[in-house]
Amino acid sequence: MSRTALVGLAAITTIVANPVAAQDAADEETGAEEGAQQNTIVVSARRREESLQDIPVAVSAFSAETLEARQISQTQDLERITPSLQFKPAGQLSGNSSASVVFIRGIGQLDPTAAVDPGVGVYIDEVYVGRSVGGTIEFGDIASVEVLRGPQGTLFGRNTIGGAILVRTREPELGEFSARGRARVGSDDLVEGFAALNVPLGGNAAARVSGGFRQRDGYVIRAFDGLDLGNEDVYTLNGAFLWEATPDFEIQLRADYTNRDENGAPFTFAGINENAPVPAIVSVAAGCPGATMPFPGTPAPGAPFVPNIDDARCANDFQALGNFTNGGTADVLSTSEVWGVSGTAELRLSDAFTLKSITAYRSTESRGIRDADNTPFLIITTDVGSEAEQFSQELQLQYSGTSVDAILGGYYFDEDTLERATVPLSFPPSPPVIASILAGGPGSRDLQFSTLETRSWAVFGELDVDVTDALSISGGLRYTEDRKSYTGIVFNLFPGDQADPSPLPTTAIPDGGPLFIYPDLNRDTFDALTGSASISYEFAPWLNGYLSYARSFKSGGFNTRYNAPPPGFRPVSFDEESVDSYEAGLKADWGDIRINLAAFQADYADIQLIFRQGVVPLLFNAGEARIRGFEGEANIQPWGTGITIDAGFSFLNDEILSITPVPGATATVQPGDELPLTPSFTMNFGLGYEFDLGGVSVTPRFDGSYSSSVTFITGSVAEIEEDGYFVGNLSLNVDLNENFAVQAGITNLFDSEYLIQGNASLGTLGYAERIYARPRTWYLQVSAEM
Repeated sequence: MSRTALVGLAAITTIVANPVAAQDAADEETGAEEGAQQNTIVVSARRREESLQDIPVAVSAFSAETLEARQISQTQDLERITPSLQFKPAGQLSGNSSASVVFIRGIGQLDPTAAVDPGVGVYIDEVYVGRSVGGTIEFGDIASVEVLRGPQGTLFGRNTIGGAILVRTREPELGEFSARGRARVGSDDLVEGFAALNVPLGGNAAARVSGGFRQRDGYVIRAFDGLDLGNEDVYTLNGAFLWEATPDFEIQLRADYTNRDENGAPFTFAGINENAPVPAIVSVAAGCPGATMPFPGTPAPGAPFVPNIDDARCANDFQALGNFTNGGTADVLSTSEVWGVSGTAELRLSDAFTLKSITAYRSTESRGIRDADNTPFLIITTDVGSEAEQFSQELQLQYSGTSVDAILGGYYFDEDTLERATVPLSFPPSPPVIASILAGGPGSRDLQFSTLETRSWAVFGELDVDVTDALSISGGLRYTEDRKSYTGIVFNLFPGDQADPSPLPTTAIPDGGPLFIYPDLNRDTFDALTGSASISYEFAPWLNGYLSYARSFKSGGFNTRYNAPPPGFRPVSFDEESVDSYEAGLKADWGDIRINLAAFQADYADIQLIFRQGVVPLLFNAGEARIRGFEGEANIQPWGTGITIDAGFSFLNDEILSITPVPGATATVQPGDELPLTPSFTMNFGLGYEFDLGGVSVTPRFDGSYSSSVTFITGSVAEIEEDGYFVGNLSLNVDLNENFAVQAGITNLFDSEYLIQGNASLGTLGYAERIYARPRTWYLQVSAEM
């Protein structure tokens, strides 16, 4: 972002205002909270404040108190309490622990690199987060979280083809000084702290600052050097300023900062294909007894072969060291620095019309290194660093009448990203390079620089009409245009003392290796008209039903991974994908009992699927699928007994209808395979009981979640498939008085061993890797507020 743009941001934030508050000042909650009636939950899923039970959208809404009670401390934990949500850390092909992979109802995006947009939109205080690393958010001074399930292509627009996650932080409170904090210790040398301070600045302004940190040892140990992987070292800072200039005009400024400096994602060995070329290369080079392979260009028949014997010189399954021991020797690392500022505002033009503006700038810098094969051999290592900055501006004109609500808006998004990727690997090249490898040479190394730009704009509108007291209809449209450009410089660096084995005309590099993508500007434009429509009916004061349709899309882009010249020496592009979703829902509320149900079908077209050209994973529009599902959530607080019951479930049935062949590429998925991160059944429940013990409030609570089998990548790879698992968490909260509380808890109570991530390229590179969840841990926390 240029200095001019930053100055413009500062200027704009002086004339724009913050969103309409969705709560009483005493509640301190903004997006999902208790309203005037005890069980009324107010949400902003349609960019205005409405009752959860009235809107024709499937929404899971959680207040800060609910998140803390259910031990949800960051966005990736939400999958334990949200139907149809899969939120995984350390995305495939990334060594960064905070590179999130998010799917809702079977729709998302596996690739966390900068060239590919996420399939589920993550928003912080209504600001879209463009990069996967920024989507891993710590719940420090949190107010609420809403998970909108299904396409949200009208009001949220950019890349909400699967759904949207709305995170809201606490707003400053006028006229009241307050402070709160907590400290936590636990197993794996856990040390955690958080504090927040609210300061009134006269009668019409206030500021709020907060910060926190967490340090914890890793749970996967490298045999090579004892380094602990999966450790946590993160700290956060947040600030907010609220000024009610007049009764009709508010301004709010926000800033957030998160820094992570960790050892690396806790991948471990999952398997090796002993008949793949790369394991054969490294085994022959290491002197594995009986290891053979026919060199390229020789007439020797047969396939590469590595004897499956227990010899350290053989790249085979004997390299497995267990679920929590890593056998790699390459450098590993996971760092990120994410920060943002925003100005939001509201000007009430009349009783019916409101003008709203949201201006924001965000910056993300990250690096992740992983030893993908998790062995002492050089099979493949990835080192990916990225710097991204984004600017966004949104304007809304809202109308609220007796029987009509409407919104008209415009949106602009500007993102610039620089990504560098270094990929040392052993690859079956020409005989001179194999000779170098056999002599102890370094193999080949891809060095890639990618400059990516996105310029996006959209206009949108939605109209909601109460036809009668019981019947409402709504409809909306959004036009979006994404203009993307890519400049790539890719070097394939073979050993410096060897000639370039396959030089391109006029592009040979004296030190060896070709430059095979010229630094020319590659540009493409993706646009779409998306929309939604719904009809809702109040059958009784306690029962609402709705039917809805929604269409959304995710724009295309350019592939940036290559270790051989692409056709025409130009990058391979991919087009947008789209979803048409049909949904029916019922929402019932009997005061102490709330039950919401939804059934849907999503027609998923032009799916951006990973194919492989040689060893390289590339995205192509290569598939169509149909996903059907049934979801439910319930909250029961029976008759003032102090008991709270929470529950949720989802049934998903996905079917890949067709796969479009791609010339020169090998499909990694076929019709009949499972879509990734689409378990057929998930469920969660929580049971808490609050009772008085000598003037002290005591609440024991148990939360459990279950998932059926999960596929982590397109295609079926047994080594990285999870067969199904149950996880239980236990906590005990003691409120000593209004100001002090003590909480103790155990996470993963039954010490379940289950996968949270997996990746594989067994056919070519021959490796498979996986991440298991952290084993059972305990913690003790004290908190205070004034």
